[in-house]
Amino acid sequence: MKVTVIGAGNVGATCANVVAHKELANEVVLLDIKDGVAEGKALDMWQTAPINLYDSRVKGVTNDYAATAGSDVVVITSGLPRKPGMSRDDLIATNAGIVKSVTENVIEYSPNAIIIVVSNPLDVMTYCAFLTAKIDSKRVFGMAGILDTARYRAFLAEALDVSPKDIQAVLMGGHGDTMVPLPRYTTVAGIPVTEMIEESELDAIVERTKKGGGELVNLMGTSAWYAPGAAAAQMVEAIVRDQKRIFPCCAWLTGEYGMSDIYLGVPVQLGSKGIEKIIELDLNNEEKTLLENSAVHVREVMEVLDKMELVK
Repeated sequence: MKVTVIGAGNVGATCANVVAHKELANEVVLLDIKDGVAEGKALDMWQTAPINLYDSRVKGVTNDYAATAGSDVVVITSGLPRKPGMSRDDLIATNAGIVKSVTENVIEYSPNAIIIVVSNPLDVMTYCAFLTAKIDSKRVFGMAGILDTARYRAFLAEALDVSPKDIQAVLMGGHGDTMVPLPRYTTVAGIPVTEMIEESELDAIVERTKKGGGELVNLMGTSAWYAPGAAAAQMVEAIVRDQKRIFPCCAWLTGEYGMSDIYLGVPVQLGSKGIEKIIELDLNNEEKTLLENSAVHVREVMEVLDKMELVK
């Protein structure tokens, strides 16, 4: 099993490190365009193997896609990170060009790979990768919902003073301020969360979750990396171990939820073939409206990419 992570920045390096530590692949390749960065980080990771007792070989390369040949899973984290005051939409022109170039190289050397996109703005970058790759959409999808639900669950665990292990949740829609947390599908050890917390406090947590990425950007001056990297690695694990996990992922819809030709966050079954099933929840009218509003925002950004005529 071979896993490649494109982009050796904070998110990519964290993802590669988690993949190696969990021994999800025999070989983990970390690629970056900056001389020595991927090589140095990969060497540093490999030197933790005798300490953390894992066998996955970690290799870093500078812009050498031949070294990624035959990858089973490729995680794309390349792109400009978000800065304070910058929306995800502001990133589209630069990052679309990067994602297009990366995807072309990935498909050339690993035509059978499953591609996980992490680059922002997430929904439209996944769309860009799909248009470029020209492969089954079940093999091209984005990481957003796992990160968003992790933030939501972490905030709930803190508010309720319970273990985050016991909290299960689903979020849908675009990655960003228009995401759709679903309290009705949120449980604590099987108990509906609405029975354990006041509505006003839950609403505040939902709003904090929607702005979770921005909160971290304002604190650190750049995007988060520990949680996003770990979230991407969790998706890799579900694929390489064929776990059939149910995760919210950015997936291409072809009629599900009454929508088509759009990448949007929905619950899916993730296994060795990529997205093996899109799960349609029975949403109430309020939830449907929120999801449709989120889809409108995502389509607007997708149309920006279409008008650029960067990917045909």
